[in-house]
Amino acid sequence: MQVSFARALAALGPFEARPHLAVAVSGGADSLALALLAADWARDSGGEVTALTVDHGLRAEAAAEARQVGVWLGARGIRHRILRWPAGPAAPRRGLQARARQARYALLEDWCARHGILHLLTAHQRDDQAETFLLRLGQGSGLMGLAAMPPGRELRALRLLRPLLGQSRAALEDYLRDAGQDWVWDPSNRDLAYARVRLRGLMPELARENLDAAALG
Repeated sequence: MQVSFARALAALGPFEARPHLAVAVSGGADSLALALLAADWARDSGGEVTALTVDHGLRAEAAAEARQVGVWLGARGIRHRILRWPAGPAAPRRGLQARARQARYALLEDWCARHGILHLLTAHQRDDQAETFLLRLGQGSGLMGLAAMPPGRELRALRLLRPLLGQSRAALEDYLRDAGQDWVWDPSNRDLAYARVRLRGLMPELARENLDAAALG
Protein backbone atom coordinates (compact mmCIF):
# COMPACT_ATOMS: atom_id res chain seq x y z
CA MET A 1 0.00 0.00 0.00
CA GLN A 2 2.80 2.45 0.89
CA VAL A 3 4.54 1.84 -2.45
CA SER A 4 1.42 2.41 -4.54
CA PHE A 5 0.58 5.50 -2.46
CA ALA A 6 4.05 6.95 -3.04
CA ARG A 7 3.66 6.36 -6.77
CA ALA A 8 0.27 8.06 -6.79
CA LEU A 9 1.67 11.11 -4.97
CA ALA A 10 4.70 11.24 -7.26
CA ALA A 11 2.34 11.47 -10.23
CA LEU A 12 0.64 14.45 -8.56
CA GLY A 13 3.89 16.33 -7.84
CA PRO A 14 6.08 18.19 -7.74
CA PHE A 15 6.13 19.11 -4.06
CA GLU A 16 8.24 21.68 -2.25
CA ALA A 17 11.27 20.65 -0.22
CA ARG A 18 10.19 19.39 3.23
CA PRO A 19 6.49 19.43 2.22
CA HIS A 20 3.78 20.20 4.75
CA LEU A 21 0.61 18.39 3.70
CA ALA A 22 -2.89 18.91 5.07
CA VAL A 23 -5.12 15.83 5.16
CA ALA A 24 -8.91 15.99 5.52
CA VAL A 25 -9.80 13.34 8.11
CA SER A 26 -13.41 12.59 8.95
CA GLY A 27 -12.46 9.64 11.12
CA GLY A 28 -13.76 7.04 8.69
CA ALA A 29 -11.54 4.26 7.41
CA ASP A 30 -10.62 5.95 4.11
CA SER A 31 -9.46 9.22 5.64
CA LEU A 32 -7.62 7.61 8.56
CA ALA A 33 -5.76 5.35 6.13
CA LEU A 34 -4.89 8.43 4.09
CA ALA A 35 -3.56 10.23 7.18
CA LEU A 36 -1.30 7.31 8.11
CA LEU A 37 -0.02 6.84 4.56
CA ALA A 38 0.58 10.57 4.08
CA ALA A 39 2.41 10.86 7.41
CA ASP A 40 4.78 8.04 6.47
CA TRP A 41 5.39 9.60 3.06
CA ALA A 42 5.99 13.06 4.54
CA ARG A 43 8.45 11.76 7.12
CA ASP A 44 10.41 10.00 4.38
CA SER A 45 10.43 13.31 2.47
CA GLY A 46 11.59 15.36 5.46
CA GLY A 47 8.17 16.98 5.76
CA GLU A 48 5.11 16.77 7.98
CA VAL A 49 1.34 16.33 7.97
CA THR A 50 -1.49 18.14 9.71
CA ALA A 51 -4.80 16.28 9.86
CA LEU A 52 -7.92 18.46 9.75
CA THR A 53 -11.31 17.26 10.98
CA VAL A 54 -14.42 19.34 10.30
CA ASP A 55 -17.10 19.05 12.97
CA HIS A 56 -20.34 20.04 11.26
CA GLY A 57 -22.26 19.80 14.54
CA LEU A 58 -25.01 17.84 12.80
CA ARG A 59 -24.81 14.76 15.04
CA ALA A 60 -24.54 14.68 18.81
CA GLU A 61 -21.60 12.27 18.59
CA ALA A 62 -19.58 14.36 16.12
CA ALA A 63 -17.57 16.39 18.64
CA ALA A 64 -16.52 13.31 20.61
CA GLU A 65 -15.63 11.50 17.38
CA ALA A 66 -13.45 14.41 16.28
CA ARG A 67 -11.63 14.35 19.62
CA GLN A 68 -11.14 10.59 19.32
CA VAL A 69 -9.57 11.07 15.90
CA GLY A 70 -7.15 13.49 17.53
CA VAL A 71 -6.25 10.92 20.20
CA TRP A 72 -5.63 8.21 17.59
CA LEU A 73 -3.48 10.44 15.40
CA GLY A 74 -1.65 12.03 18.33
CA ALA A 75 -0.57 8.55 19.44
CA ARG A 76 1.08 8.19 16.04
CA GLY A 77 2.78 11.58 16.17
CA ILE A 78 0.41 13.24 13.68
CA ARG A 79 -0.71 16.80 14.40
CA HIS A 80 -4.51 17.24 14.41
CA ARG A 81 -6.83 20.24 14.32
CA ILE A 82 -10.64 20.42 14.59
CA LEU A 83 -12.52 22.98 12.48
CA ARG A 84 -16.16 23.78 13.30
CA TRP A 85 -19.01 24.81 11.03
CA PRO A 86 -20.89 27.56 12.85
CA ALA A 87 -24.21 26.79 11.11
CA GLY A 88 -24.32 23.37 12.80
CA PRO A 89 -27.69 21.99 13.85
CA ALA A 90 -29.45 25.23 12.88
CA ALA A 91 -28.87 24.49 9.20
CA PRO A 92 -32.08 23.67 7.25
CA ARG A 93 -32.34 19.99 6.28
CA ARG A 94 -33.07 20.61 2.59
CA GLY A 95 -29.88 20.30 0.56
CA LEU A 96 -27.96 19.77 3.79
CA GLN A 97 -25.31 17.40 2.44
CA ALA A 98 -24.37 19.76 -0.39
CA ARG A 99 -24.15 22.79 1.91
CA ALA A 100 -22.17 20.87 4.51
CA ARG A 101 -19.73 19.75 1.79
CA GLN A 102 -19.30 23.33 0.57
CA ALA A 103 -18.75 24.54 4.13
CA ARG A 104 -16.22 21.75 4.75
CA TYR A 105 -14.10 22.68 1.74
CA ALA A 106 -14.30 26.38 2.59
CA LEU A 107 -13.08 25.72 6.15
CA LEU A 108 -10.29 23.42 4.97
CA GLU A 109 -9.10 25.78 2.25
CA ASP A 110 -9.18 28.81 4.57
CA TRP A 111 -7.16 26.98 7.25
CA CYS A 112 -4.55 25.90 4.70
CA ALA A 113 -4.29 29.40 3.23
CA ARG A 114 -3.76 30.93 6.68
CA HIS A 115 -1.01 28.42 7.47
CA GLY A 116 0.77 28.53 4.13
CA ILE A 117 -0.04 24.93 3.18
CA LEU A 118 -0.07 24.30 -0.57
CA HIS A 119 -1.50 20.75 -0.75
CA LEU A 120 -4.74 19.40 0.71
CA LEU A 121 -5.29 15.63 0.46
CA THR A 122 -8.73 14.05 0.52
CA ALA A 123 -9.55 10.35 0.82
CA HIS A 124 -11.84 9.79 -2.16
CA GLN A 125 -11.19 6.25 -3.38
CA ARG A 126 -12.18 3.97 -6.24
CA ASP A 127 -15.62 3.08 -4.87
CA ASP A 128 -16.40 6.78 -4.34
CA GLN A 129 -15.38 7.42 -7.94
CA ALA A 130 -17.73 4.71 -9.25
CA GLU A 131 -20.61 6.05 -7.15
CA THR A 132 -19.95 9.60 -8.36
CA PHE A 133 -20.00 8.42 -11.98
CA LEU A 134 -23.37 6.69 -11.45
CA LEU A 135 -24.84 9.69 -9.63
CA ARG A 136 -23.84 12.01 -12.45
CA LEU A 137 -25.04 9.56 -15.09
CA GLY A 138 -28.44 9.56 -13.41
CA GLN A 139 -28.45 13.36 -13.38
CA GLY A 140 -27.82 13.51 -17.12
CA SER A 141 -24.24 14.79 -16.98
CA GLY A 142 -22.28 15.20 -20.19
CA LEU A 143 -18.78 13.89 -20.83
CA MET A 144 -17.07 16.43 -18.56
CA GLY A 145 -19.31 15.51 -15.64
CA LEU A 146 -18.96 11.78 -16.28
CA ALA A 147 -15.19 12.12 -15.94
CA ALA A 148 -16.10 12.36 -12.23
CA MET A 149 -13.31 13.28 -9.79
CA PRO A 150 -9.83 14.17 -11.09
CA PRO A 151 -6.80 13.12 -9.03
CA GLY A 152 -5.65 16.74 -8.79
CA ARG A 153 -7.45 20.08 -8.87
CA GLU A 154 -6.32 23.68 -8.50
CA LEU A 155 -8.23 25.68 -5.91
CA ARG A 156 -7.86 29.36 -5.07
CA ALA A 157 -4.87 29.04 -2.75
CA LEU A 158 -3.78 25.39 -2.96
CA ARG A 159 -3.96 22.09 -4.80
CA LEU A 160 -6.59 19.51 -3.87
CA LEU A 161 -5.11 16.02 -4.31
CA ARG A 162 -6.86 12.63 -4.31
CA PRO A 163 -4.08 10.01 -4.22
CA LEU A 164 -6.39 7.10 -3.25
CA LEU A 165 -8.54 6.97 -6.39
CA GLY A 166 -6.82 3.74 -7.40
CA GLN A 167 -7.53 2.03 -4.04
CA SER A 168 -10.69 0.19 -3.01
CA ARG A 169 -12.57 0.80 0.22
CA ALA A 170 -11.93 -2.80 1.27
CA ALA A 171 -8.17 -2.50 0.71
CA LEU A 172 -8.00 0.63 2.88
CA GLU A 173 -9.92 -1.07 5.68
CA ASP A 174 -7.55 -4.05 5.47
CA TYR A 175 -4.60 -1.65 5.69
CA LEU A 176 -5.98 -0.16 8.92
CA ARG A 177 -6.64 -3.58 10.42
CA ASP A 178 -3.06 -4.59 9.68
CA ALA A 179 -1.92 -1.36 11.36
CA GLY A 180 -4.09 -2.04 14.42
CA GLN A 181 -6.05 1.15 13.83
CA ASP A 182 -9.78 1.46 14.54
CA TRP A 183 -11.99 4.02 12.81
CA VAL A 184 -15.29 5.88 13.21
CA TRP A 185 -18.48 4.37 11.79
CA ASP A 186 -20.75 7.15 10.49
CA PRO A 187 -24.44 6.06 10.52
CA SER A 188 -25.21 8.44 7.63
CA ASN A 189 -23.27 6.05 5.38
CA ARG A 190 -26.17 3.61 5.80
CA ASP A 191 -28.99 6.17 5.59
CA LEU A 192 -31.13 5.35 2.55
CA ALA A 193 -32.36 8.94 2.45
CA TYR A 194 -29.16 9.70 0.51
CA ALA A 195 -28.85 8.76 -3.17
CA ARG A 196 -25.19 7.77 -2.81
CA VAL A 197 -26.07 5.23 -0.11
CA ARG A 198 -28.86 3.77 -2.26
CA LEU A 199 -26.46 3.42 -5.19
CA ARG A 200 -23.89 1.77 -2.92
CA GLY A 201 -26.45 -0.89 -2.13
CA LEU A 202 -26.86 -1.61 -5.85
CA MET A 203 -23.15 -2.15 -6.48
CA PRO A 204 -23.17 -5.95 -5.87
CA GLU A 205 -25.87 -6.34 -8.55
CA LEU A 206 -23.93 -4.15 -10.99
CA ALA A 207 -20.75 -6.12 -10.29
CA ARG A 208 -22.50 -9.29 -11.43
CA GLU A 209 -22.91 -7.56 -14.81
CA ASN A 210 -19.18 -6.65 -14.90
CA LEU A 211 -19.94 -3.07 -13.80
CA ASP A 212 -17.94 -3.21 -10.59
CA ALA A 213 -16.11 -0.25 -9.02
CA ALA A 214 -12.86 -1.05 -10.85
CA ALA A 215 -14.57 -1.04 -14.26
CA LEU A 216 -16.59 2.10 -13.52
CA GLY A 217 -13.56 3.84 -12.05
